[in-house]
Amino acid sequence: MMLSTKKFTFVLPLVALLAACVLLPAAAGAATGRTVAVTASASIKVPNDTAKIGFGVKRERTTRTAALQATAAGLRQVIAAAKAFPGVGEGDIRTGRINVRPVQKGKVTVYRATEGIQVTLHEPAKAGELIAKGLGAGATGVSGPSFGVGNEEAAFAKALAAAFDKAKERATILAAQAGAKLGEALTIDEGEGGELVGNFTSVESAAGKAAPTPPTKPGTSRVSATVHVVFELT
Repeated sequence: MMLSTKKFTFVLPLVALLAACVLLPAAAGAATGRTVAVTASASIKVPNDTAKIGFGVKRERTTRTAALQATAAGLRQVIAAAKAFPGVGEGDIRTGRINVRPVQKGKVTVYRATEGIQVTLHEPAKAGELIAKGLGAGATGVSGPSFGVGNEEAAFAKALAAAFDKAKERATILAAQAGAKLGEALTIDEGEGGELVGNFTSVESAAGKAAPTPPTKPGTSRVSATVHVVFELT
C-alpha cells in the first residue's frame, strides 16, 4: 500500500508538466509572430498660459541696516502691487536672495542692498501691465517676462498622442507593403528627447510713477515627444 501511494503521488506532477510542455509551443508561436517596429516624433504648439516676471529693488544708504530697511520697504510696496494685480494668486510670489555690499563712491563708502521677487502671472497677456505696476511701485529692475505652459504634463500628453498617431500611420503603410494588416500595439516606449520650449521677452525700463506699459505677447510653446512602438502584423 505504501509503494502504491508513492507512485500515485509522483504521477500527478508529471502529468501537469507534460500538459505545460504541450501548451508552450502554441504560446511561443504567438509571441514570435511577425511584427513591425516604428519610431516617430511629433512637435505641437501649445498656447502659453503663464508668465514669470522678476522684480528687483536696490537701495543705497550709509549703513548696512539702513540699506536693508530701505530695500525691504521698497520690496513690500512691489509685493503689494503684485498681489493686487488680476491673475496673481496665493503662492504666485516668491522672494529671492538678499544681498548687501559696500560700494565706494569717491571717498565715501555706502552700502547697496538688493532683493527681488518672482511673480507668476496666470493672465500672460497682461504681463506688460504688471511690469508697469511693479516699476511704478518702486522696483528698480525687471527680468522677463518668461512665457510658458502651466500644466506641462498635459502638454506632453498631447505631444505623445500625436507621436503615437504618426507611428501608427507609418506602421500601417509598412504593413500594407508587406502584404499584411496592422494588428495591436505590443510594446510602446517613450523615447528620449522630449522637450518643452517657451519664449522669453526681455524688458528694460527705469523705475518711476509714470512707467510706460511695454507691449508683450504670450505666444506659444513648442512641445516635442518621441515614441517607439512595436505592432503585431496579422
